[in-house]
Amino acid sequence: MIAQIFAERCTGCQACVAACPTHVFDAGTDGVPLIARLDQCQTCFMCELYCPADALYVAPEQEGEPGLSAAEALAMGQVGRLRHDYGWDRDAPPEAPHLQDFWQLGPLLREGAEIAARRYAKRKAAFEDG
Repeated sequence: MIAQIFAERCTGCQACVAACPTHVFDAGTDGVPLIARLDQCQTCFMCELYCPADALYVAPEQEGEPGLSAAEALAMGQVGRLRHDYGWDRDAPPEAPHLQDFWQLGPLLREGAEIAARRYAKRKAAFEDG
């Protein structure tokens, strides 16, 4: 799930708002997006990939509200790592930014789908038990 938005890094470009397939974010009045619907996060990592300023972090195994502080997330060294590992931190032609790289996302998207499926199965079991 989306774990952190680092307001001090955010440029207000709203790329994460536009990239999120489940509309987790709302545009904030100060330009920094708001996590408005955390329960809709599918852990697809698209917001993190599209953020050119590395201003947010997705914690794959997180359930519910963020369990780590912004300082802890930054100290882990994972902020921006996904964009770097997939090559999205390099310059791309303006007419087709990173479209040539989507083929590489299969394993990442599959991992996100598996994480989301486990999270929802756990919620369903808890609902049925209680």
